[in-house]
Amino acid sequence: MGKGDKKSRRGKIFRGSYGNVRPQGSAATGAAPAAPAAKPAKPAAKSAARKKA
Repeated sequence: MGKGDKKSRRGKIFRGSYGNVRPQGSAATGAAPAAPAAKPAKPAAKSAARKKA
C-alpha cells in the first residue's frame, strides 16, 4: 500500500483520481443531508363571515 497502489487512498491522491476510496464532492462525506428549514405554521384559514341571526 503506497503511492503506486491504484486502489488505496494514498495512491489515488498521488495519481489525482477519485473513486470509492476517495469520494469527491460534499454529498459523499457521509453526513446526513440537512433537513429543510421548517416553515412557520400558517393559521387556519378563516371561514366565510358568519351571518348574524
